[in-house]
Amino acid sequence: MTQFDYIIVGAGAAGLLLADAMGSDAFFSNKSILILEKEPKNQNDRTWCFWEKGEGQFDFLIHQSWDQIHIAGKDLELQTSIAPYTYKMVRGIDFYQHFVPKIKAYPNITWNQEAVQYINEENGRVIVTTEHSNYIGDYVFSSLYDKEEVTQQKKYPLLQQHFLGWTIKTNRSVFKSDTATFMDFSIPQNGNTRFMYVLPFSETKALVEYTLFSEHLLEKEAYEEAIKNYIEEQFPDTTYTIQEKEFGTIPMTCYPFHQKNTNRIFHIGIAGGWAKSSTGFTFLNTSKQIIKLVEHLKMEKPLSKFHQKSRFGFYDMLLLDILYKNNHLGASIFTSLFKQRKASLILKFLANETNLWEELQIVMAPKPMPFIKALVNRIF
Repeated sequence: MTQFDYIIVGAGAAGLLLADAMGSDAFFSNKSILILEKEPKNQNDRTWCFWEKGEGQFDFLIHQSWDQIHIAGKDLELQTSIAPYTYKMVRGIDFYQHFVPKIKAYPNITWNQEAVQYINEENGRVIVTTEHSNYIGDYVFSSLYDKEEVTQQKKYPLLQQHFLGWTIKTNRSVFKSDTATFMDFSIPQNGNTRFMYVLPFSETKALVEYTLFSEHLLEKEAYEEAIKNYIEEQFPDTTYTIQEKEFGTIPMTCYPFHQKNTNRIFHIGIAGGWAKSSTGFTFLNTSKQIIKLVEHLKMEKPLSKFHQKSRFGFYDMLLLDILYKNNHLGASIFTSLFKQRKASLILKFLANETNLWEELQIVMAPKPMPFIKALVNRIF
């Protein structure tokens, strides 16, 4: 069995950013690092979106950005600036094409395309078993998400943010290229939290995505029918071609993923609980967590001591408690927020950047009774 100082399981955003951070830092130059990834990472299999102020570390990879967003729903039709934020989009293929060859070029990093089957800690070391071999690591960073473990527990509600999107090219100009449709709740809710999400790349090209916050997934045909109906209603007399498709699901839960960490096995990305529980946004938080994690490693602190509690996790938990029991309330909660508060303040809150006074303004915007009930139930 080949031995490494560090093994990174999975080359998604978290795995690649961690590998690059370690590979480019002189502190790790004498450390052996192995990446195990089952896919060749040569497909545009996802997009990552996030908002931030001014210039950011990923600006050279940005495929498109927007300074305005559109929110719609019952009694709401809002197009607004999100200054000082900009909403940005990175395509998976652009991310891979930059980071994969860069990481493979580091002399102390080995990249093996293998599917990991088991990770076991024993006798002060970690054994990673793949379909082809066994590897020993002093420390393992895993992005393998254990769905069964989260599903079977009942203490923390689990919803899914699931979505199917089409990138379409239309025969005429129909999109506002400077405005991203962040949430359009004008579509049938059918007892769930459902909205359309539209990212225009030009006046004739956009990603149109049908998104749900709910407990169960739909049949593929249901997502596609919803997209088809939305295009026909919003852009009548328009023909289009589908250039790309994407599908994804992100767990929305306050389950304490960090409790699975040991001083030798550490979970990253969605498997580490780095997705924002109430929205599913993961990318920018992952990049911030990687910076903190690398500094933690350099200070030789125990991995099990990395996690820090945040009051924002409690806010997320209350919203998830509400949506788990009354999933249909999502549209009214989000539209009332955007009706009564500036979009920039809402984004600041969702980015965990607000102060207590600003958080009070956010919490008081929707009808308070569902939140009061959720708070009482969570306390008792």
